[in-house]
Amino acid sequence: MNIDAITKEKIDEWFTEWTLLEAQIHAAHQARNGEAKGLMEEAIRLFERLVYEAGEEVMPINGVERLTFIKTKPGQYACYRQIDELFKETKKRTARLRLQATKR
Repeated sequence: MNIDAITKEKIDEWFTEWTLLEAQIHAAHQARNGEAKGLMEEAIRLFERLVYEAGEEVMPINGVERLTFIKTKPGQYACYRQIDELFKETKKRTARLRLQATKR
């Protein structure tokens, strides 16, 4: 795990980017304009970069399987909801890991 990559400031940067992207994905699904798939592929890359830079320990429980599901049909609304949950769980997990690292 890369402690420097899970500082509150770094994590906030990742999640600011996700929040902006998430709003676009949500709007694309509401409009049904076909843009959701491309935006979801961008979200997948963002999530994978976060996990790569922070370390595998930040990946939520069964995150690999869930990410595989998302990658199979990124244009589906269910996949959008799933990646949103992965981001939420990752944020909580990084906070817990950060707290544990400071107690050592």
